[in-house]
Amino acid sequence: MTEPRINDRIRVPEVRLVGPEGEQVGVVSIGEALRLAQDSELDLVEVAPMARPPVVKLMDYGKFKYEAAQKAREARRNQALTVIKEMRLRLKIDPHDYETKKGHVERFLKGGDKVKITVMFRGREQSRPEMGYKLLQRLAGDVADLGVVESNPKQDGRNMVMVIAPHRNQAATDAARRTAKQEKQAAHDEPATAEQAPPA
Repeated sequence: MTEPRINDRIRVPEVRLVGPEGEQVGVVSIGEALRLAQDSELDLVEVAPMARPPVVKLMDYGKFKYEAAQKAREARRNQALTVIKEMRLRLKIDPHDYETKKGHVERFLKGGDKVKITVMFRGREQSRPEMGYKLLQRLAGDVADLGVVESNPKQDGRNMVMVIAPHRNQAATDAARRTAKQEKQAAHDEPATAEQAPPA
């Protein structure tokens, strides 16, 4: 993003001036706008260069830049970092191994991470891509309550790859479900307590 033109760098005969509190001053000559900026010890900053005439605002440019940098830093900090975990499967996977790997995938999805699942083909297995596809579809079906297929199975050299992403707002949904269950339990307990209380 290019920096806006400020003060003497604004080279147009007239500008539409906006005051420091956002108030409209109107169309004035650049000389008048610069004089007002100097009198109020503020900078004249071009905020809409494509307008006719360009729109400029009186502000403390140093403070404005500092606050903009702080906001950008805060926005980066608040960005959710999506982690992609990887799980590798063999075409001839043992049932126990399958259950173990499925458990890992479920744990990753519950943690809010995406999972890249790779089926690795050996030797003649490469001529049976449909078997890899079936295995990936089976796994997607087994974890459907926790995640959704974001990238369908596709052949990648000797491997077949699929990506599963956690359902959006899974944590919020779980929390809402728990709260509703607790409220229902509390409502169920209240009448019983009232019945046991001796009459006044």
